[in-house]
Amino acid sequence: MLTEKMAELKHRLIESATLVEYMIGKSVKGLLEKDEKLLKEVIEQDEPKANNFDRELDELCTVLIAQFEPVAKDLRTVLMILKMNKDLERMADHAVNISESGLFLIARPQLNPLEDIRGMAKATSSMLRNSIDAFIHEDARLARDVCEHDNIVDEIGERILAETTSFIRGEHDGVKRSLNLMRIAHNLERIADISTNICEEVIYIVEGKDIKHHKPEDPGEPEPGKGI
Repeated sequence: MLTEKMAELKHRLIESATLVEYMIGKSVKGLLEKDEKLLKEVIEQDEPKANNFDRELDELCTVLIAQFEPVAKDLRTVLMILKMNKDLERMADHAVNISESGLFLIARPQLNPLEDIRGMAKATSSMLRNSIDAFIHEDARLARDVCEHDNIVDEIGERILAETTSFIRGEHDGVKRSLNLMRIAHNLERIADISTNICEEVIYIVEGKDIKHHKPEDPGEPEPGKGI
């Protein structure tokens, strides 16, 4: 019975993560295609669904612990799902933030670095998807790969910051538009960071190694995320 409940819990976690990934993709697509309808759907329709997943997963974890009193690996897995549930809820909030800034930006002349946003969103969504896969399949190698890809997202974010800083100096109304674009980049970076944190936890559960506070210069180890 415990095995069945654990499988159900993981299934619901995958459904929640799939929704969040969908929200991220939709928010960026709405920005790039200037589609107000998509952006509003993320805020008005998808966010309530994400909140429902958050409450449901919390309840499922609580009931499972109370009924079956899991121990050892099962307990660690349930506790990690509780944490990942909150991580996914934060990611959904970041997708909403992106949509809100997108609504501001699509009503105004386009800024230059939107192709960087496209690439950043693609990398971020891949990190989220792979972090969940790494947890479900207990794949420490995939988890390390996700951690290493965090640098790619950070580099794109720094490039966007540099480009928007130059834009601010030369454009009327450039400050507000640039700040909203930087807000989008920051929210994508935070999603990538949270995915990295999930994978650090996966590595700890699978290998018993805590890589969160290692020194970046240590050979052969990925750079950690920035925390939640």
